[in-house]
Amino acid sequence: MTRIDDVARLAGVSTATVSRALRGLPTVSAATRHRVLAAAEQLQYTVSPNASRLAGGRTGTVAVVVPRITRWFFGVVVETVEDFLHRGGYDLLLHNLGGRERTRQRVLRTADLHKRVDGIILAATPLRAPELAFLSALDLPGVIVSSGTNVPGWPCVRIDDVAAARTATRHLLDLGHRRVAHISGDPDDELAFTAHLDRRRGYREALRSAGIRPDPSLDIESRFDVDGGIRATEELLRRGDPPTAIFAACDEMAMGALTALRDAGLRVPDDVSVIGIDNHYLAGVLGLTTVAQSPTDQGLIAAKTLLGALTDRPADPLRAADGPVVLPTRLVVRETTAPPRTPESAAR
Repeated sequence: MTRIDDVARLAGVSTATVSRALRGLPTVSAATRHRVLAAAEQLQYTVSPNASRLAGGRTGTVAVVVPRITRWFFGVVVETVEDFLHRGGYDLLLHNLGGRERTRQRVLRTADLHKRVDGIILAATPLRAPELAFLSALDLPGVIVSSGTNVPGWPCVRIDDVAAARTATRHLLDLGHRRVAHISGDPDDELAFTAHLDRRRGYREALRSAGIRPDPSLDIESRFDVDGGIRATEELLRRGDPPTAIFAACDEMAMGALTALRDAGLRVPDDVSVIGIDNHYLAGVLGLTTVAQSPTDQGLIAAKTLLGALTDRPADPLRAADGPVVLPTRLVVRETTAPPRTPESAAR
C-alpha cells in the first residue's frame, strides 16, 4: 500500500508539504503542487484525510463557539465560517453553549479542546476569569466575532454597538418622538450577552444629546429574543402613558414588540413606531425599520484571518495588535417608523 511518505520521497518534499498540497492549501507553490500531484498519480496514492492531517501536525478542524445556534446572527456566522474553511481544507467543530453550564465547562475550561482543533472562533461569548486564563494559555490561534470578550493576542471583528444604538434612537428623535422607550437584554440572562449594554448606552447618549433625560420607566429589560420583546412591550403598556416609539436592542425583540402592540390593538407606526438593530432576514418581510449589520461579513473576515494564521499567511486587515476591526452599520428605513401623531392627525 502506497503511503504519504512514498509520495513525499518521489516528489522530493516533506510529508507536511504533501499534506498541504493535496488539501489545496495556498502555502504550496504551483510548481510544487504539480510535482506532488504527479507523484501521487504515478503511485496511485489515495488521500487519507487523517493521515494527511497528522503528517502536518494538524487536526484539520476549527472550533466555533456560539452562545446559541438558533439565533439568526450566530447561524449566519457559522454558515459563513464553515463554507470558507471547508474550501480551505478545514472541517468545523461547532460548540453550541445554549446556556448549559456543563457544556460551557467542557468547551472553555478543559484541555480536550486543544487536542481536537487547530484554531478557535469565539462568537459573542463573554468569558469568566478561569475561561479567559484557559484560552489565553492555549497554544492555538483564535479570532473573536462581535463584542463580549477579549483574549490577549486574538484579533476581533465587530460593529460599534453604541453607535448603532445612537443611529436608531436619533432616527426616532429626528421624526419628532420624545417619549422613546428602549427594550433590551436582561443582564442576568443565562447567555450573558453584552451587546445590549452598549446599545443601552447609545440609546441614553442620543437622548441626552437631544436634551431629553432618560426615563427609567421607559427602559425595560427582558430576554434578547421575540418572547422577550413581547413581555417587555406588554410591561411598557401596563405602566400607562405609553411611548410613541420603541427602540428594540435587536430585531427579534422588535418583532416581539410588533406582536404585543398588535395584540393590544395599537397600530404601527400610527400609534407607536418601532425600530431594531440587525436587519434580520425577516425584517424586510415585516417592513421593520432597523440598523443593519452583516454577520456574513463578520464571519468571513474571522474565517479568513484564522485560515491565514493556520497557513502562516496572515490575512489583512485583521491583526490583534491593531485592535478590533469595526464594520459599518447603516439605517434601513421601512414601514414601522413615522412621525408621532398630532391631535390634528389623530382626529383625521
